[in-house]
Amino acid sequence: MANLIEDVAALCAKRATLEALTQSFSTLLRKRVSHYHWVGIYMVEGGELVLKGWDGEQATEHVRIPIGEGICGLAAREDRTVVVDDVSKDPRYLQCFLKTKSEIVVPIRHGRTVIGEIDIDCEKLAPWNDADRAFLEWCADRLGVALGAERKTIRKAATRSVRRD
Repeated sequence: MANLIEDVAALCAKRATLEALTQSFSTLLRKRVSHYHWVGIYMVEGGELVLKGWDGEQATEHVRIPIGEGICGLAAREDRTVVVDDVSKDPRYLQCFLKTKSEIVVPIRHGRTVIGEIDIDCEKLAPWNDADRAFLEWCADRLGVALGAERKTIRKAATRSVRRD
């Protein structure tokens, strides 16, 4: 796990675009943690969560999720990590894949504002432990700094472009 933490820290420290960072992060976690079967990063855009990067066997149909809907929407609305050990027993779950048995969703914050989230599906029941939660919350903190900075850069560039026109 120590090498993975170093790799996540190094990835988040790079000056990368939002798309490159979210994709690289998703791929890194899925390849290095055996029970992370699908990893996605959603970002808040208006009243929705929008999928920006993912890694898994297949794409999800849920590329836009209203805040408050499903497990992802709940985590964003309530600004808290949500762990579902058995998705078949949670009526809030939005089914993406038939093989998914459990899910963990961790908000990504910039300052006190939720700007996105890490969404991980697993094909096993109740695989999440305190180490998973602590690790993913640590990752979310690093992503919050990196993605928050990237979003500021994009906004500044857009403002300069508008002023020139």
